[in-house]
Amino acid sequence: MEKSEIKLYTEEELDELIAWFSDKDLPKSYRIDKATYAPDLRDTLERLFEQARICRENPRMQGCIFLLERIKSGLEQGKVADS
Repeated sequence: MEKSEIKLYTEEELDELIAWFSDKDLPKSYRIDKATYAPDLRDTLERLFEQARICRENPRMQGCIFLLERIKSGLEQGKVADS
């Protein structure tokens, strides 16, 4: 995605993304990628949800939402925890 094509999430889209995690049986810990590890995934998600709600309208602060999308995608693909 080019810089000029940064997607801003609507409040409804963000709520849908956050709701996706609510009924999932999540692993305790989760390796998102080689450099990003969440030793307590549920706590990490709660902090990302809070940050995403605050930063949703700022295109320069979308990292928390991108990270939520990456976690969701990994879980959908069956990626398991890797400490």
